[in-house]
Amino acid sequence: MEPRYIAAIDLGSSKIALAIAKVSGENVEVLYYNVTPSDGIRYSTVFNPRKALTPLKKAIREAENQLKIRIRQAVIGLPRYSVIQQIANATLTRNTPNDYISTEEIEALKEMALQEYPLDNPEKQFIYGAVAQSFSTENDIQLSEADVVGTLCKEITGTFKIFIGDKDNVLALDKVFNDLGIAIAKEYFIPDVTAKAVLSEEEKENGVALVDFGEGVTSVTIYSKGIMRHYYSIPFGGGSVTQDIKSECTLSTSLAENIKMAWGVCMPDKLANLGEKIIQIRYDDGPYKEIPVKFISSIIDAREREIVDAILYSIQESNLRSDLRSGIVITGGGARMTNLANLIKEMSGYNVRIGVPRHRFTADGISGVFEPASVAAMGMLLAARDDRLPSCITTPASVPIPWLIEQPAVETPAAAYVPASEPETFTPEPEPAYEPEQAYEPEPAYEPEQAFDPYMKPEPQPEPEIAQEPVIETPVPRPAKRPVEKKPAETQQKQPKERKSFGELKWVKVLTNTYDKIGERIGKFADSLYEEVNS
Repeated sequence: MEPRYIAAIDLGSSKIALAIAKVSGENVEVLYYNVTPSDGIRYSTVFNPRKALTPLKKAIREAENQLKIRIRQAVIGLPRYSVIQQIANATLTRNTPNDYISTEEIEALKEMALQEYPLDNPEKQFIYGAVAQSFSTENDIQLSEADVVGTLCKEITGTFKIFIGDKDNVLALDKVFNDLGIAIAKEYFIPDVTAKAVLSEEEKENGVALVDFGEGVTSVTIYSKGIMRHYYSIPFGGGSVTQDIKSECTLSTSLAENIKMAWGVCMPDKLANLGEKIIQIRYDDGPYKEIPVKFISSIIDAREREIVDAILYSIQESNLRSDLRSGIVITGGGARMTNLANLIKEMSGYNVRIGVPRHRFTADGISGVFEPASVAAMGMLLAARDDRLPSCITTPASVPIPWLIEQPAVETPAAAYVPASEPETFTPEPEPAYEPEQAYEPEPAYEPEQAFDPYMKPEPQPEPEIAQEPVIETPVPRPAKRPVEKKPAETQQKQPKERKSFGELKWVKVLTNTYDKIGERIGKFADSLYEEVNS
């Protein structure tokens, strides 16, 4: 079986994650994974396609240059916020009741439910997808999809949960990728595919709440009896925590984000020695600004508790609170917040674990793949493998790659999928991708070195330095100023006078002391003589 190549793009509020994998049968080998800061995306939704285009184009070009490929198609994720869920039913009367129910019939039943569901505002709403909840026949009710396939019946009714989003958000995605000249192979509902990468079948069967802590949105997806039963999104995430630190500590956004990543901790009462730490921040040459780590932790703790309260509210509204035997699994970039799992466990009473991509693929030498922040991209790769999507990349004829030469036939499905007009508009695009590189090559410091070398060569010239001659010449005018310097000589003539007067005073003092002593002795002699006479 010839390998296929899948490119998955996760458009987040703070980052764009691009993953490329080689799929051979059931084996998935991740060949590339990189993260680029995003722009023009808010609440996982493209609100400014022009701004979003620049970093996305950069991320794609970096992947193409590193792997020496061209990306023709990609699987992407749909926005996670502003999604509502509704129940839809569809009934299929079978023409062959004596034959087993097939998977194709279940898919046809799902399409009937999607097409027949009446949208409130078709011009503004878009159906992201449907998840089968249960099936009923004339003989049985509340059957799962795995149980109903292979049974015999004349009529089958399916109950589906339909997820509806904003149509404008989808059109913005189409606009961005049309401008890039890349076809969208498939759009996935991220909460569903994330479970493929994080949850085990046992957790889905016994009941589990999957909480994805994103930068702009926190989502809650509940599984029970192996089926996705409930979805809820919260417009708060890691970005809200950063903004709280920024406003309370009067910092810049980038500095607040760095402090959150380095010192972010929940539950300030359980910091131990860390609570005594103080962060010192200095701007230019100004005084240090001191921020206690415990104060930062109290800011984070307040926001995280608000998010956890919303999570627990959504679980209660789902009426599946008692079905979560496997507890809560937290994932996404914000799941690494220190003490967050302990905070959720304390507030909910459920067992909590951090979800990372399970080892359902290989990624030798690729960093960042087995982290909570990569679960969306890895889930889309696994979903694209299961959906048997065609290869998403081809190689330019001028750049042969050993691991792509094996599959010359792959170019045919890729070209067949992309409209004929797209290759024509897309073929010149590699040229501007290389032009910035040519424009960037003159920037290396070789020209400044050539301009600097001639300046350094005259180093022997400073030996006779012209500056030394003025040093010798400058003493010449100074003798003219010597008359002004006669003051020390005058002071030397005055010094003897001062010494003479000082000597006179000294001798006067000595004589005065001598006379006083003689007078004292004469007085003592006279007193003693007077005493002898009187006695």
